[in-house]
Amino acid sequence: MSKVFVLDTQKQPLGPVHPGHARLLLKQGKAAVYRRYPFTVILKCAVEQPHLEPLRLKIDPGSRTTGLALVNDASGEVVWAAELTHRGEQIKRNLTTRRAIRRSRRQRKTRYRKPRFRNRRKRTGTLPPSLLSRVCNVLTWGRRLMRLSPIAAISQELVCFDVQALENPEIEGAQYQQGTLAGYEVREYVHLKWQHQCVYCDAHEVPLELDHVQPRSKQGSNRVSNLVTACMPCNQRKGNQDVREFLKEQPERLARILAQIKTPVRDAAAINATRWALLDGLKALGLSMECGSGGRTKYNRVIRGLPKMHWLDAACVGVSTPESLILKGIVPLQITATGHGSRQMCLVDRFGFPRTRPKQHKRVKGFQTGDLVRAVVTSGAKQGTYVGKVAVRTRGSFNITTAQGVVTDIHHRWCRLIARADGYTYQQGKEAARAPTA
Repeated sequence: MSKVFVLDTQKQPLGPVHPGHARLLLKQGKAAVYRRYPFTVILKCAVEQPHLEPLRLKIDPGSRTTGLALVNDASGEVVWAAELTHRGEQIKRNLTTRRAIRRSRRQRKTRYRKPRFRNRRKRTGTLPPSLLSRVCNVLTWGRRLMRLSPIAAISQELVCFDVQALENPEIEGAQYQQGTLAGYEVREYVHLKWQHQCVYCDAHEVPLELDHVQPRSKQGSNRVSNLVTACMPCNQRKGNQDVREFLKEQPERLARILAQIKTPVRDAAAINATRWALLDGLKALGLSMECGSGGRTKYNRVIRGLPKMHWLDAACVGVSTPESLILKGIVPLQITATGHGSRQMCLVDRFGFPRTRPKQHKRVKGFQTGDLVRAVVTSGAKQGTYVGKVAVRTRGSFNITTAQGVVTDIHHRWCRLIARADGYTYQQGKEAARAPTA
């Protein structure tokens, strides 16, 4: 697994250690658990002359998932890795729902907060909340890792997707206004759009080709809306058939493909809009910065024979990537942004009227909604051990969301705190990277 972060008695970062070493320090009483996610221990005795090896934080930004990796440039060892899942789409849905409720109340001439036109001017470069959350998530974890490990430099993939060229590869002349056209963009975007699997048989981890939904021999275009990923056998069986003819015996799959090919290039637009804001935020951290292109990341990953994963892409960002990456035993931490709750005072019905009481106290019996707890119930109908996120109630009986489902009415006296709510949920990845090729 990934290495364990270590802090000295003054909470200054030391070099990460092997989990076995950290376990020995805890067993001997020389250290205590400082943080659960990512797992960090703090020493109880001062270290006179610590030996620190500088690490490089590598970031592969994505519209939905961002890869993070800590790499030792001198040895080529990947010390720690994670995949950060954003919540931009959820924020967009919440804002759309709120806007619909407010507009419906205005149409009925009921009580509502009047629009404040003088406050609607936005500063130059302001991002919408759904995009700003992506930038803030990455910056938050950049600062956290700087407090937990000796990071000396940062590498970011600064990719620019040419949205016009993705929609219309034949665009040229005066129609072509901005952006840089790179050959890898269309192929990489189509692979990402179809989740790196064959759309006809769902095969993955096999060589994939680009297939035209409407064949070129029948006036099909090279637009991204006419391209899908297909394995070699399926591509050969389809030939120059139209997709409706090829999948006439699979109507459900056909309907899913036809619906998905019309989706806009929203992910590419999100990356384009946030890349410079993220770069400026990382520069403000005061560390040495390196930027790399998406083509360089793919080249580094391919020549090292590594599979396509977000955290492996992060480890391969930039020209500083060591010739040989040591990935033995690395299991990425799966991080999902959940936010810090809602500022909405009460829930409303479909007409926009309150249907619950206003919010009560945020913290009840020392717990707040979102805390990770372990409840050991020794008696009663719900006897057992439950680990998960807690939802507090003023009456003192909580709900706990576990991997098996929601357990209701667990008294607070059975609960023990594991980790405070910090706006994220964590899960240790199950798949480990394969051994690096020689």
